Amino acid sequence: MDLTLLLVFLGLLKHRKALDVAHDLGLTQSAISQALKRLRDVFGDDLFLRRPHGMEPTATALALETPIAHAVETLRGALGVARVFDPMTALGSVRLAAMHTEQAVLIPTLAASLRETSPGLDLSVVPRGRSEAMEALQQGEVDLALGFFRDIPNSCRSEVLYEDNYLVAGNSEVLPREEPLDLDAYCAMDHILTSPSAQFRGVVDLHLEKLGRKRRVVLGLPAFLPALAAAAASGALVTLPARVAQVFADRFGLVTQKPPLDLPSFPVLVVWHRRNDADPKTQWIKSQVICSKT
Repeated sequence: MDLTLLLVFLGLLKHRKALDVAHDLGLTQSAISQALKRLRDVFGDDLFLRRPHGMEPTATALALETPIAHAVETLRGALGVARVFDPMTALGSVRLAAMHTEQAVLIPTLAASLRETSPGLDLSVVPRGRSEAMEALQQGEVDLALGFFRDIPNSCRSEVLYEDNYLVAGNSEVLPREEPLDLDAYCAMDHILTSPSAQFRGVVDLHLEKLGRKRRVVLGLPAFLPALAAAAASGALVTLPARVAQVFADRFGLVTQKPPLDLPSFPVLVVWHRRNDADPKTQWIKSQVICSKT
């Protein structure tokens, strides 16, 4: 038994497809087949049965999942300090959980950097809400999570990438650059609201209620770039994180102003699992994410 065999075993339990495991571990499909043969010999069980949808684990494989996962984490902890990670020769995948703000602001720069510094690594970004991202970290489905998180479990660590606030974007006919936007005009205009579930109520509406005011949201969208495009086409306003507005508003022919109400700033974090504190790959990826914020 060696660590690679155990990683192949856990990979097959997770992905249920040999090709995905090979890609994730930077191995050939032939190597995965040989590892599976050795695993079957060691445990005296088929472990995984071929089905039309992929590899189905046997009862023995499912029973082995927890002890083997614990064994792998123990080995990783013992070997983590001594392991050497060379970005230029590294193979495999980098998996991040990020919603649309971080996808738009951080990922393009990070992807360009990885192509130069680590051409053998593939970058995969999955959209996950706050609780879903923390669960993905706990389950080992992603290496890092990026975004604004209210509650971080004790099993994870975090570092602040930057503090963000809000700007209002709209076309110059409804939002001139020279004149500051007042609250009456803001509330009288049509608005676009962005949320993953395309709701019609958000942080702006909660703060307006405290002032005894309200606005009319005419369109709900799940991401900020479509919202900017809609604002350019419709003449409605969109209130969004300042980083997104500063990077993209001008590209849609929009101008920006500060909101006419006091909205709280919020930290954008990079989060990782404590089991990867000494993992050189995770820490190197984190350093690249930190560099991409500039």
